[in-house]
Amino acid sequence: MSNLQIVLDFVKAMQANEKDEILAFFDDESEFNNVPMGIVRGAEGIWSVLGPLHERVVSVEYVIHHIAESSDGVVLTERTDRYQLEDRLAEFPVMGTFHVAGRIVRRWTDYFDL
Repeated sequence: MSNLQIVLDFVKAMQANEKDEILAFFDDESEFNNVPMGIVRGAEGIWSVLGPLHERVVSVEYVIHHIAESSDGVVLTERTDRYQLEDRLAEFPVMGTFHVAGRIVRRWTDYFDL
């Protein structure tokens, strides 16, 4: 399976918004850099960033505008992350990079403006 397909499967997990399904893509060595918020490590560290939003949303949609896999296996995404809350829709334009080893996301970096 290509790294690009693994990232697409991860996006599906994010949209399903099931914690265990999302965290299955990470292990204790994984890191998430949610620029400009800083780096967290391990599945539970990653959930410490994702959870506060994912636990209160009605739905999640990641709209992928462009996706590519570089010759060294890094997957690049340009996307809009949409989080439907009870009273409003929050949208974030994001550029993301995913370093994958096997089926595990080793390093995930998202760049967006606050």
